[in-house]
Amino acid sequence: MVDLDFRMGELFSGPGGMALGARRAADAVQGIRVRHVWANDFDQDTCETYKSNILKPDYGDLAKVVTDSADLPAEGGGIVHQNVHDLDISKLSNIDGFAFGFPCNDYSLVGEWKGLSGEYGPLYTYGVEVLATKKPKWFVAENVSGLRSANEGLAFKQILAHLREPSPGLEYRLVPHLYSFDNYGVPQKRQRIVIIGIRSDLNTVYKVPSPAIFESHDVSAESALTTPPLDWKITNNELVKQSENVIDRLSYIRPGENAFSPRALSVMPKRLQINTRTTISSTYRRLEAGKPAYTVTGAGGGGSHMYHWESNRALTNRERARLQTFPDSFVFKGLKGSVRKQVGMAVPVKGAEAIFTALFKSFADIDYPWIEPNIDPIDFGR
Repeated sequence: MVDLDFRMGELFSGPGGMALGARRAADAVQGIRVRHVWANDFDQDTCETYKSNILKPDYGDLAKVVTDSADLPAEGGGIVHQNVHDLDISKLSNIDGFAFGFPCNDYSLVGEWKGLSGEYGPLYTYGVEVLATKKPKWFVAENVSGLRSANEGLAFKQILAHLREPSPGLEYRLVPHLYSFDNYGVPQKRQRIVIIGIRSDLNTVYKVPSPAIFESHDVSAESALTTPPLDWKITNNELVKQSENVIDRLSYIRPGENAFSPRALSVMPKRLQINTRTTISSTYRRLEAGKPAYTVTGAGGGGSHMYHWESNRALTNRERARLQTFPDSFVFKGLKGSVRKQVGMAVPVKGAEAIFTALFKSFADIDYPWIEPNIDPIDFGR
């Protein structure tokens, strides 16, 4: 039996979806342990959420949020609230595993899609710097599906090249794959590219876990929001304030429809119709009880909160967190708007758990059902 203790670091950690998934996977694979030693995120509330839910269970009162990487506790258990541009990576402790969901704003199909030329596009290079200096045994990198097409494919080609060889003489074997998380136990149609890298001097080979493992999982929105029944007094479960117009508008929209659906427009009074040049499919879109939810997002104006299939209301943050497969015991810090952002930007816990379980089984030399990756690095200039 293997006996592996992975010290793990994270950049762009978010509230802890990736971290919690890794912890659960380690608990499920005999001989594997994961200890989160450091993380980084720019948002203060997000850091407090990560500290409370990810670090405190292991480190107790020693867990801390700092504003300078030099102040991270030597024994681990710290998260840096600091812009990554100001982060001194050389002062971060050595790690065995690394995760980073580098910001996706410039790769998202919703938006200007600036790719590498945008403000957020080059931020992956900080992950490359961690790989070059800390040389972890493995890494997990996550981003939106639009990454593959940004800058006519040149952005993805460049990112893969830098992740494959972060520095001269250091190489990683890459397995990029476009995961649809509803196939991995998540009650949400959320597609993300995840790149697994394993240091080339190791014999471990990662294979994409087969969705067949999760065929029996109920990934309907109704199951997620009602099983077990939601206690309305639970933390992060405040109702969204809505005007009478919004409530009236929703009454004309059926499950699966949005404010611009032809049937809804045919019955909705003119005073409730939205007159805009652009029509976004998620605007006042209702969930369908028997199907996975559409993608949970972290921001947006009127009509973007996600809406119940039956009640004429927006979902609460706790309901959205359930769609992201966070347990009800996971408490998000901050005001309602901050929590909304944290939930929407997180990696779904069960999706991360499925990927890390396969990764850890690979290191433990345990077989599992697998499929061929649907992205071939050769197509991007290997």
